[in-house]
Amino acid sequence: MTPDAPPAADSLVELRDVTFGYDERPVLRDLSLTVPRGKVTALMGASGGGKTTVLRLVGGQYKAQKGQVLLDGSDIGAMGEEQLYAARRRMGMLFQFGALFTDLSVFENVAFPLREHTSLPEALIRDIVLMKLGAVGLRGARDLMPSQVSGGMARRVALARAIVLDPELVMYDEPFAGLDPISLGTTARLIRRLNDALGITSILVSHDVEETFRIADQVIILADGGVAARGTPDEVRASPNPLVQQFIGADAEGPVQFHYPGPTVEQDFGVAS
Repeated sequence: MTPDAPPAADSLVELRDVTFGYDERPVLRDLSLTVPRGKVTALMGASGGGKTTVLRLVGGQYKAQKGQVLLDGSDIGAMGEEQLYAARRRMGMLFQFGALFTDLSVFENVAFPLREHTSLPEALIRDIVLMKLGAVGLRGARDLMPSQVSGGMARRVALARAIVLDPELVMYDEPFAGLDPISLGTTARLIRRLNDALGITSILVSHDVEETFRIADQVIILADGGVAARGTPDEVRASPNPLVQQFIGADAEGPVQFHYPGPTVEQDFGVAS
């Protein structure tokens, strides 16, 4: 049995004192955070801060080395294969750059989760797929191949696929990366609109400060394995933390250094000091 714990009030996802690292490189240290139901929570921070790692822990790809990752009070890390498979049916995932199946049409890409996880008749699958494509404005593109659609359209197809099973939770890994300003704005508004219309909970990993702050209810800035700031976009903007201000202002100088820690130039090149 999966050990359950009372969830934080009105939260769907909760991390409690989570520690995780790759080999000898720690990424998260005693991290605790909550994701409120029905809201858009943005995970932000410098590269390598653990944002995508959090998504992988929630999705059960990784297990916390210490602490708990809870979905509606159930510990994902303690789930067996069958329980984890059932939990993942409650989630949708928009991968970075969409990750569409290149040899399947737009329609077949969106239909794939329905065929994988349900035994619905083809007529009903067709109706559901067309409704989800309609929700992202691409019902007319059903017969196109991924190579025939733009980057922004591909991201919307991937979004339709992510919501086709009507998940409670949708996770977005850099949904704005590589998009032109028009596609970026369209995708951002679509994420916000779908979240509100479908009553889902969203976790959004992004480096785009302006667009993310525009649609997020809660912003969490990760740094040094923990939370550097959290709150509404306005509250995070007002944070006195120098690292947060460097990130928001895209400043070259600050706590986050350009050079990765390592030997000195003298040590590497044998130059006398």
